[in-house]
Amino acid sequence: MPDRPDATPPSPGTLYVVATPLGNLEDLTLRALRVLREVSLVACEDTRRTATLFRAHGISTATTSYFEHNERWKGERILDALREGRSVALVSDAGTPGISDPGYRLVRDARAAGLPVVPVPGASAAVAALSVSGLPTDRFLFVGFLPPRSGARRRALEEIAAERPTLVFYESPLRVTDALADMAAVLGDREAFLCREATKAHEEYRRGRLGELREMLSARGEVKGEVVLVVAGAGQAAPAPVAAPPPDLHALFAELTASGMTRRQAVKEAARRLGRPAREVYAELLEDETDHD
Repeated sequence: MPDRPDATPPSPGTLYVVATPLGNLEDLTLRALRVLREVSLVACEDTRRTATLFRAHGISTATTSYFEHNERWKGERILDALREGRSVALVSDAGTPGISDPGYRLVRDARAAGLPVVPVPGASAAVAALSVSGLPTDRFLFVGFLPPRSGARRRALEEIAAERPTLVFYESPLRVTDALADMAAVLGDREAFLCREATKAHEEYRRGRLGELREMLSARGEVKGEVVLVVAGAGQAAPAPVAAPPPDLHALFAELTASGMTRRQAVKEAARRLGRPAREVYAELLEDETDHD
């Protein structure tokens, strides 16, 4: 009796990259709704955030977490599901997956494995902010998040200071005031646009120069919500001023302690202003004091 032929392997499933709302849960396309209902599995940046969206639209598809700290091993499981013929939707907490989040790695690996990947376009915070900024949109450079420390942030800004297209940044509400100060120092006081909490209940859109936007946020004391900054390109603004040299550490430390700060507070503030690690600043100050004993 002849051997039975091997079973035909299943056709691979499709990885759908699905854009979800930034805030307003109505900002979901009809196609996205259908895909999210029809796939076998939805890979989410945060399953709790996605559950809120699903409840609003009556979606009961199974979900699994997929984020920066589990992407290596979880990504392989998702690829296995696709190889078995199960279709999977990839979503982020808000907007289009793969834009300043780890989603691009799953897309890269799926394509490398010969698996089909299909976009389901929709909301994007960068494009939403750009579209209402009033700044030129024919060419733009998406920068994403800048480094958190001032020194590294200024160096990153120096690398793009001569770029002529409109610049688009993502920024944390905890760092946006300092980031605006560094932008003004390195890029010059350019025209800019602030988009905060886009499409949500307390959405805010402000146009002004970098220095004006910084003063506005500084006066509030606390900034909440996700922020997109759209900044005029080099061809749209006066040349950036020559950056002033960083202040002398010891003079800055003496000034801060004279203002009433404790030594610990002065070290932390000096480190923040200089964009250096606090331990490094403390060690240098301690070494100087030892040399003068």
